[in-house]
Amino acid sequence: MELTELAKDKIKEISDSEGIGHYIVRVKVMGGGCAGMMNDMSFDNIIKDTDQVIESDGVTIIIDPVSFQYMQNTVID
Repeated sequence: MELTELAKDKIKEISDSEGIGHYIVRVKVMGGGCAGMMNDMSFDNIIKDTDQVIESDGVTIIIDPVSFQYMQNTVID
């Protein structure tokens, strides 16, 4: 998984403006019914032992093992 500079900057901007206090984002894949799979992203500072953790320039992405298998070559922009 790769984060573009724009994505990293936007994560930091949103966290700072909302007073979240960290740059940790959980990315996951959810069933989307007829439309297939959907991606979801939210701030989350609870990292589980089974999560995959990707860090880049102060931004941390956490992904559960099931979602990780669907997101391996994803670029977040």
